[in-house]
Amino acid sequence: MSEGAAEYEIERKFLLSALPRMPEPAEVLEIDQGYLPGVRLVERLRRQRDRGGHTRYYRTVKVGIGVRRMELEEETDARTFEHLWLLTEGRRLHKRRYVIPDAGRYWEVDEFLDRDLVLAEMEIPSADTEIAVPEWLRPTLVRDVTSERNYTNRSLAR
Repeated sequence: MSEGAAEYEIERKFLLSALPRMPEPAEVLEIDQGYLPGVRLVERLRRQRDRGGHTRYYRTVKVGIGVRRMELEEETDARTFEHLWLLTEGRRLHKRRYVIPDAGRYWEVDEFLDRDLVLAEMEIPSADTEIAVPEWLRPTLVRDVTSERNYTNRSLAR
């Protein structure tokens, strides 16, 4: 996604029964997310740290629910993040993300560290793109929760 440009995010999300036995991930990130107060406009703050200790900060606005949503995201600095983070009290989540390459795309497996929950998602080029669930993911796959509001990160933030 180009920084600052509004684009559509098209993805499918799946509920898992446990953390799957994955192939070696391309990347592992520790992610803290919080949501600023708002009804019509919901802004997300994200801090993500990679295995090397490098930290990046983002501000994101998403509109819609389901497979295709509009997304506007930009990278920010630690000072802005820390200032706005105070406003997210009571609307936060903490997770570890495993990024697994798969046929030119990536599975993102989110292990929530603040609750017993594991989700997997994949960004796709169009809403009607078929997803072949890889063998390593099948034993833990429960169901597709893409259109279930209870599984949006915003709904999960507490």
